[in-house]
Amino acid sequence: MKFEITPSLESYKELIKFCCSSRKVQLALDIVNQISEDGLSLSIDMLSCILHAIEENYECNLPNAETFRRMIILSVKMKDFDGAYAMLNDSRKMNVKPVAGMYNAIMAGYFREKKISAGLRVLKQMELDSVKPDPQTYSYLIAYCDCEEDIIKYYEEMKCSGITVTKHIFMSLISAYAACGQFEKAKQVPLDEGIPVKSLNELRSALVSALASNGQMADAVDTYEEIKQSEGDLEPRAVLSLMECLHSEGDLSLMLQLLEELHDQGYWIEGCRRVISFGVRKKHLSTAVHLLKQLKDKFCDDELAAEVLFDEAFAIIAGEEPADVQFGVDLLQAIKSDIGISPSRKCLDFILNAYVKAKDVQNSLLIWKEYEIAGLIIMYQALLACGDHKSAEAMRTKIPKDDPDVRDVIRAFQATYPKSTTPAKPNKRPQQQENK
Repeated sequence: MKFEITPSLESYKELIKFCCSSRKVQLALDIVNQISEDGLSLSIDMLSCILHAIEENYECNLPNAETFRRMIILSVKMKDFDGAYAMLNDSRKMNVKPVAGMYNAIMAGYFREKKISAGLRVLKQMELDSVKPDPQTYSYLIAYCDCEEDIIKYYEEMKCSGITVTKHIFMSLISAYAACGQFEKAKQVPLDEGIPVKSLNELRSALVSALASNGQMADAVDTYEEIKQSEGDLEPRAVLSLMECLHSEGDLSLMLQLLEELHDQGYWIEGCRRVISFGVRKKHLSTAVHLLKQLKDKFCDDELAAEVLFDEAFAIIAGEEPADVQFGVDLLQAIKSDIGISPSRKCLDFILNAYVKAKDVQNSLLIWKEYEIAGLIIMYQALLACGDHKSAEAMRTKIPKDDPDVRDVIRAFQATYPKSTTPAKPNKRPQQQENK
């Protein structure tokens, strides 16, 4: 908060784990609420962690409005809207007066599911229950307006009720105006004199995202350049949003420039995936290989995660019509020689499929050779791991030695599974057998 840096989802996950292990369950639920406001998705692991902590640290305190609000948030995250409404009814039975935050949680959940009419029914329910909307209520209502008339209606209604305009309401105005095609009005929102200086960068970042996601790429890039000229920083989510929209019509230098804006590892990895995808589609081989190498270094302790990212690059090639088989060959060779890894079975499946569609017999046979080598290497490793060095040595003679990467893999396996130094025990034969 001090440096106005938005945490990544991984950071939030670690905070939730820490809070749960420290018996700070209510604080963990506050973080869940913040995740929702930041537009991120809550994982099942996070929910399980919180539920386990609630079970372990249960205290028989009478619930209050805040307790019900937190439980409603959790129900909505699990898409149990009936359960969320049931908690509203339970609060009345226990003489706990419902507050706007309870209804806001349900309304936000419906809006995220694109169930706009159901979300608006929550507002009607608030009126029936004599619960006044708060700034968060209006931020949700404005953000999901589908016409300028509704934006103005809710904004005027909010001002008449004496509610102060918050940062989230300004962000909702930007999003709503852009979605309705009122781009000039969206651009005017960050110019409002009532916006605190500390919130200006975040609002301008929201404008970049809104313009980009609604097809105004030139204006989005111009706004990004203005932020840079004023020595500001684009918010990570806005960077990813701009990258995503530049995917089909951007240029490589801008994509790489945006990647440099991402300092958090989680956001950087996601941005790197976008640039690699862009590089593969636009046939920028050296850039794709360079970034794949960086990703491999990032995932040095997680081979499976790195393998998934490499497979994605070949999935793009296989999905193209027509597939660029030569680029596939070049990428495959570069990954082996420059990065020093062998392609996975799934990677080979993707690239072979591309060659089959292109009726490229020569390269299909080349990939089949890769299958054979990969299978022999796996069998060699299995025999070494089982201690059958004699069979492993016989298998090793069948593996081609012209590839330096293959030789490196073989040496690594030999170092990992050395022959036992324990002397073999002589076979003892019965005396009568020796006499024979």
